[in-house]
Amino acid sequence: MADTGTLHVSVVYAEPGRRIVRELDVAAGATVADAIRSSAIAATAGLAAIDLTRLGIFGKAVAADAVLREGDRVEILRPLKIDPKEARRRRATG
Repeated sequence: MADTGTLHVSVVYAEPGRRIVRELDVAAGATVADAIRSSAIAATAGLAAIDLTRLGIFGKAVAADAVLREGDRVEILRPLKIDPKEARRRRATG
């Protein structure tokens, strides 16, 4: 449990066959971008940089400057390879 000056959060990056989760404590008032930088997840995932325009907290899109709350799960979202509607259309037509 975090004390009053810190928050415990998770930062997650997932791709097919691999999921990287970092649990960390950040200062109260920290942003999503702060947590991502502190997690060093980009280096672990082998990413040159993280697209800070595709982020979420518990599956809900947020901006990089969103302030974190205790227990938040920061998700680094990957771009879609294909539009979900197109994928369904392709499966239906075989």
